Amino acid sequence: MSHKHITMDCRNKIEVLFQEGYSARKISKILGFHHSTISREISRCEGVYESVSAQRHRDIKSNNKGRKSKLTEELKEHIISKLNSTWSPEQIVGRDLENIISFKTIYNWLYKGVLSIDLKVLRRKGKSRKPQEKRGKFNIGTSISKRPKVVKKRTEFGHWELDTVVSSRGKSKGCLATFAEMKTRTYIAIKMPDRSKESMYNAISRLTSSLPKKAFKSFTSDRGKEFACYKDIEGNLNIDFYFADAYSAWQRGTNENSNGLLREFYPKKTDLSLISDDDLLATITTINSRPRKCLEFDTPFERFLYELESL
Repeated sequence: MSHKHITMDCRNKIEVLFQEGYSARKISKILGFHHSTISREISRCEGVYESVSAQRHRDIKSNNKGRKSKLTEELKEHIISKLNSTWSPEQIVGRDLENIISFKTIYNWLYKGVLSIDLKVLRRKGKSRKPQEKRGKFNIGTSISKRPKVVKKRTEFGHWELDTVVSSRGKSKGCLATFAEMKTRTYIAIKMPDRSKESMYNAISRLTSSLPKKAFKSFTSDRGKEFACYKDIEGNLNIDFYFADAYSAWQRGTNENSNGLLREFYPKKTDLSLISDDDLLATITTINSRPRKCLEFDTPFERFLYELESL
């Protein structure tokens, strides 16, 4: 006999049959249930079976299913207070709530509306966790899933992440092509007149012509239209080109973090076409001259020069 639930209609029939003196086994045969199911249903009502009361009891039990939420009023107030103070969920858990809840739990509460707070308090302004690709599309080349594993380990010099930093919408088409070498964290930015594939190809050509060929083993970028020049890069420059998954900035973390450092000098409202070459060079020099903890407090420039000398 297949498993099925007792509905309100079935409970009405059970009430009538039970009042007529039918046994649980007889009722089960009439309604098509196992006799133990009907026996348990009747026994819950302590001798007098009423369909409405039985349904209400069932609804209460159903609503109480699952684990009890850890979100107390005190915890709720604490989390909201820290979020309003621009703390991220991970910072809140790491500082105050370690071994109590995970930061993913806070995100789940936020997106489910359990925490009565605007999602804009989040660093990423509460963007959808699964956004759809809305930019112009083209047939991308090799996926990042096929990229050699040694690239991710950062033990081999010459693997670069690429991106574009743009001017404020409506300001101008001027933008920057940005490059981050993954092992040394060296960061380079080159001005472009627009975000076209021709401009990106020219910027990449400028970079590759200024350094030894062995300094370029692979490029990894997002799926922006400006990287539709990848076939020319692979064919003319003989550099492997890989594409990250859509909206997966973490797969190009070095470049994304470096772009954030650049934005400290050129905020999002900046018209990048007005930046002079000297000013851009001074900014990039400053960024690459800072000691990095991940480099044992060497600077990216120091590591980069060492790798070039070793080629």
